Amino acid sequence: MLLHEGQKIVFIGDSITDCGRKDDPENMGGGYVRVIRDYLSIVRPEISLQVENRGISGETILDLKARWNEDIIELRPDWLSVSIGINDEWKNVSCDDFRDTYRELLLETKSKTGSSLILMETTILSEDSNDGKNERLLPYNRIIREVAAEFEAILVPQFQSFTAYLREQRGKTLTVDQVHMNSTGNLLMALNWLKACGFAQ
Repeated sequence: MLLHEGQKIVFIGDSITDCGRKDDPENMGGGYVRVIRDYLSIVRPEISLQVENRGISGETILDLKARWNEDIIELRPDWLSVSIGINDEWKNVSCDDFRDTYRELLLETKSKTGSSLILMETTILSEDSNDGKNERLLPYNRIIREVAAEFEAILVPQFQSFTAYLREQRGKTLTVDQVHMNSTGNLLMALNWLKACGFAQ
């Protein structure tokens, strides 16, 4: 990921991206988007970046489609980071609709803005690695990986990282309610993003 002066990075997704941004004077929220923005400000002090958070709680890929023109196309990001899929599983968005809509939105984005793409796997539905809930996300994450390969996007392996952490951790937590991140979970999300984009090891 090559960053240049004045470039715009737009993050779009659900509540995990939103993370209270509407109550934040900077509209960043308190989650992984803020951590990434602050980290890039420190490691690249010589450039000014525009970072936009366009997460909205409760949304699926179909909800993103309804606001895509306003929140993505009109903003014309240089880099677009997408995190979606948790609510799609909860609200029974079919895998076909998920795949087709995701592809449609990215095709439109590439043709109208030329944005470079960063696609994030989902995180988790449960911190109990043995209850089988996280396996419900596997079909959606397979689609995200397929779409990332098709569009030559940077893939952020959040699901792989989170489930690996859950298997190893002892007495730690990543969320406040099995889904929404605490500060540790937000840091892990941000580190995964930064590693995938080449800014951290």
